[in-house]
Amino acid sequence: MKQGILTLICIALGVSLQAQKGFKIGIQGGIPIGDFNDRVGVVIGGELGYVWPLGEVLDLGVTAGFLNGFPEKYREETVTNNFPNVQFIPLGAALRIWPSNSFFVGGDIGQAVGINEGNDGGLFYRPQLGFLMGPQTQLNFSYTGIDLDDARWATITMGVRYTIAPKKNY
Repeated sequence: MKQGILTLICIALGVSLQAQKGFKIGIQGGIPIGDFNDRVGVVIGGELGYVWPLGEVLDLGVTAGFLNGFPEKYREETVTNNFPNVQFIPLGAALRIWPSNSFFVGGDIGQAVGINEGNDGGLFYRPQLGFLMGPQTQLNFSYTGIDLDDARWATITMGVRYTIAPKKNY
């Protein structure tokens, strides 16, 4: 089931990349909260996506990305604890609601694939608030949650997303 969903999302993303209309690329950075707060210091990620407008107020799309949690290093007397990086590839669907021309509320939901050793990934969700900084650039604030088997990955991030302008056929 998990692989079937991932396959469908990858196919949809591949088809959308061919079109280039509504193609988005972004970066994000933030801090962990909750279960990983003591093991991870900073989180950095990137995302690719494609969004189809379903009207003036609603957008629907697909998203894929990469998240990396850089580990904290602790030193207790003569022992140094080195934790590994925590890494995910989130794949999902995206929804954006535009109550005004320059502000959106939305989110992403899907599956995050864990890529570091011992990380199986889990359900991925990312509610967001965003603001247009220009005709093609967005500033967004988000909470990212990933439900793992024995813990919850949770971060608060700020990001910038750029939209590649669609070509107009005349």
